[in-house]
Amino acid sequence: MFPAGNGGTIELVYSQIYAPTTLAPAQDMWTLRYTTSLDNGSLVVCERSLSGSGAGPNAAAAAQFVRAEMLPSGYLIRPCEEGGSIIHVVDHLNLQAWSVPEVLRPLYESSKALAQKMTIATLRYVRQIAHETSGEAVYGLGREPAVLRIFNQRLSRGFNDAINGFNDDGWSLMNADGAEDVMIAVNSTKNLIGANNPAHSHSFLGGIICAKASMLLQNVVPAVLICFLREHRAEWADFSVDAYSAALWKAGSYAYPGMRPMRFTGSQITMPLGHTIEKEELLEVIRLEGHSLAQEDTFVSQDIHLLQICSGIDESAVGACSELIFAPIDEMFPDDAPLLPSGFRIIPLESKTKDTQEVLTTNRTLDLTSSLEVGPAINHAAVDGSSCHSLRSVLTIAFQFPFESNMQDSVATMARQYVRSVISSVQRVAMAISPSGLSPVLGPKLSAGSPEALTLAHWICQSYSYHLGAELLRSDSVGGDSVLKNLWHHPDAILCCSLKSLPVFIFANQAGLDMLETTLVALQDITLDKIFDESGRKALYTEFAKLMQQGFACLPAGICMSTMGRNASYEQAAAWKVLSAEENAVHCIAFSFVNWSFL
Repeated sequence: MFPAGNGGTIELVYSQIYAPTTLAPAQDMWTLRYTTSLDNGSLVVCERSLSGSGAGPNAAAAAQFVRAEMLPSGYLIRPCEEGGSIIHVVDHLNLQAWSVPEVLRPLYESSKALAQKMTIATLRYVRQIAHETSGEAVYGLGREPAVLRIFNQRLSRGFNDAINGFNDDGWSLMNADGAEDVMIAVNSTKNLIGANNPAHSHSFLGGIICAKASMLLQNVVPAVLICFLREHRAEWADFSVDAYSAALWKAGSYAYPGMRPMRFTGSQITMPLGHTIEKEELLEVIRLEGHSLAQEDTFVSQDIHLLQICSGIDESAVGACSELIFAPIDEMFPDDAPLLPSGFRIIPLESKTKDTQEVLTTNRTLDLTSSLEVGPAINHAAVDGSSCHSLRSVLTIAFQFPFESNMQDSVATMARQYVRSVISSVQRVAMAISPSGLSPVLGPKLSAGSPEALTLAHWICQSYSYHLGAELLRSDSVGGDSVLKNLWHHPDAILCCSLKSLPVFIFANQAGLDMLETTLVALQDITLDKIFDESGRKALYTEFAKLMQQGFACLPAGICMSTMGRNASYEQAAAWKVLSAEENAVHCIAFSFVNWSFL
């Protein structure tokens, strides 16, 4: 900081910006900030990036960041004659969209996304402070507004720390080769110590394990899914895992020998603590009632208390990020309680249309739990599938678990399995609340000029049997709608591409979408050559003539590339012509990638 004329100041500022997902790097900036008062009593703050690429105060830590650029930005605060003041906010950033996977670039190029993340967030924060200081705010459990706001910030910061896993904070990846779909990070330097109370010191722990993953969602409004996860915790959470983490705050209960068998009584009590002035964010304490089944089947009360923040629940906010973040706490809930946040973040990639907004808002009133096993309970006849084709979002999940030094590998295995289970449950819920339900079809047809999905599924299976002399599906699943259902859930990635000069994909089953990390809508923008590496393209070109001549070809083991830049290996692949039943003409080319997995 340097003094300037007229009582102003010049500051040299180094800032680091969290990445919102596990799929993108964090960013940093060097800026020059000028603050001064004007003759009319206004306060002005001007800021912009400096040229050059110098590292931050810690050069080694700065290697994890991509340098962003702040164009002229700042604040103008003008006094009002009636009292109070008016604040003007300008945020103008170049977030280097080239540095993130293509699917995430709308987040880094959209003015609406920047406005929600920074500009509107700033204005809401200022309004909240004004609301608190006016004495109008009412909060539960006798807590001061500032204390609850600090808890909000600590939960959010702890969740961001878990997602980003910075090296200078002590984090390191356990599966650094990227072979797993769920990333496991470990922090052996992090001690959870209460701010002022030595009784809350937890330095006996070996450290923290974090299991995290990101995935693409389709046709789900983030606010709707977050509200469902908040209101129906039993649909995705494992009470035994919650009890394991909560034991950290119950001194002497047990010292992490492993998870005890637990029974959830089904009782969940919510105690609201307060919400922001616009009610887009709320803080609450959740009490889950359960019993331990240990000690010779004698029931022992084992209630769990969670401090939870739910934000982005205003469905009308364009581009808003929705979050559900929670951390175990002691039932006494001290102000300096250590927090170990876990949870969900859903970021929309495109804006909702008005029609889609109205449909999905209505869906919130349905009993969605009844649809999770047998299919959607939504009246799809009233839903125009074309109105929500573009609704895509990125879901990021991060769960943190404490461990003792000798339990690191066991806890890491448990964390990975648990997060995979949560992902599966969230996908099931997302399909249930989507207007398109469990069907892989967005509307009656895949695209203009395409057959219905059920018809195409029959063509794919019949052509496979005709050309390769074997059944693609089990013999007991070849009748009626079960063909489409079993093809959709087939473990091998099955994709179909057109026969144009530049083939594009027109269909994929769930495994195919997972392998390419895309959706049925975005699939139709992917060309065949983009999914293979160089050796894979050579193998395809070598076998293509045989494919066209004899109707099928077998490709050796190779590597595919997802739309998010990840490599997926497969043991072998088959390609065959898909013939239409009526005209026996070639409709498309199908591929089956056997035993694929991310590298």
